[in-house]
Amino acid sequence: MSDRTVRALAKQPPSGPRAEAKRQAIVKAARELFLREGFDVSVDLIAAAAGVSKVTVYNHFGSKEALFIGVIKDSLDAPLGGDLVTAFGRLADSDDLREALVTVARAWVKGVSADPDIVALRSVVARELHRFPELGGAWHQSGPERHHPAVAEALRRLNEEGRLDIPDIEVAILQLYSLLVFPHLVFSAYGTDIDEDLTDRLTTNGVDMFLGHYAPHPTRP
Repeated sequence: MSDRTVRALAKQPPSGPRAEAKRQAIVKAARELFLREGFDVSVDLIAAAAGVSKVTVYNHFGSKEALFIGVIKDSLDAPLGGDLVTAFGRLADSDDLREALVTVARAWVKGVSADPDIVALRSVVARELHRFPELGGAWHQSGPERHHPAVAEALRRLNEEGRLDIPDIEVAILQLYSLLVFPHLVFSAYGTDIDEDLTDRLTTNGVDMFLGHYAPHPTRP
């Protein structure tokens, strides 16, 4: 059965605990295969590795491009799972916002910099963009709020409660990500790491720059 036929048979994305378990199995299998074989890996092989049918893969993601974007998103969100998501959610309730944000930022940076697959997946994207420019388009259209929902929600609450003055949440997410995480991705892409001392200086200074820029002002031009 061709991929076009399977996509035509696919239904709305399923929901519920069993569906989520299948989705996670698909993402895990796809992540391993994309890293090993690149974007050319077949959906049949991904489905077999996940223990599901090809129709199930398309039910969840609609296309291989969307699955690839899902794999990248899950990889970027992985360091923001569990306790860290909770910590971001509590930022607006903290008495000392700087101290709380520095603590969360350190955990976020550590989670990202400790995961070599994130850099490897970025390399897969770079390698395939000349053949599949829609990959970059799909990634761009997803938007930073969808990539980092915990960060987006935390900044939105801080803005609504007047603890920060953020006129553009989308820009603020990218700025925070650039200050805290991006340096580690750049260094890792060249096969080196940022040492602990510089990491801590980048993190604390990055938080100070972010909070200084978005500190509440009586008027903002």
